[in-house]
Amino acid sequence: MKLWCVDDVMTRDVVSVGEDTPYRELVDLLISRRVSAVPVVDRHDRVTGVVSEADLLHKVEAAGGVSPRIFDAWRRRGDRAKAGGRTAAEVMTSPVVSADGSLSLAAAARRMQRERVKRLPVVDHQGHLIGIVTRSDLLKVHRRSDTEICRDVVAEALPGASVTDGTAVRVTCVDGVVSLAGRVHFRSAAARLAGTARRVPGVVDVADGLTFDIDDSMINGSERGTPFGVA
Repeated sequence: MKLWCVDDVMTRDVVSVGEDTPYRELVDLLISRRVSAVPVVDRHDRVTGVVSEADLLHKVEAAGGVSPRIFDAWRRRGDRAKAGGRTAAEVMTSPVVSADGSLSLAAAARRMQRERVKRLPVVDHQGHLIGIVTRSDLLKVHRRSDTEICRDVVAEALPGASVTDGTAVRVTCVDGVVSLAGRVHFRSAAARLAGTARRVPGVVDVADGLTFDIDDSMINGSERGTPFGVA
């Protein structure tokens, strides 16, 4: 099974800026290109940071002239520095949280969640910018058609399935929800079928309607015996 990676969904025609790009030019770029952030690269095209709308808004906020409260002054020291910045290097968020093209979509989603970022610049093994992946890009996997998903489930999950009386396991997919029906010999086989189906790219959920003849989940030493639910 081919798992979708960042390389499958990232934007390749990525807008980037140099470290010496002026503040006003950054504002114009975000507005004109309708993007919320741009990677910052050095003269060797290596990513050194990201400038987002949030980074630029510190200057707008500072224009209000409200002094920070004494208790949160230390937390906002970096924000105040950005408010006085004139170039991309002075307002960008750094170090940058990036990804390589082979990173799985699941791992990319976890990284975004953990680091609390909305996008990941994609870099090659030398740190050169080759694309960018956003949260909305990661959702593209769920635009796969039901036909594509059903085809992959049949190809990946059914071969080798030990069915009862030669009756085929039935697979259907509606709105990304895969339904499995049929009877197999072993409980572990039913668990493996459902587990494999859940890992197919684009699957929203699995309605497991499989039944089995033998509960082999507690058979020690059996080739098929494995705790139920372990694929």
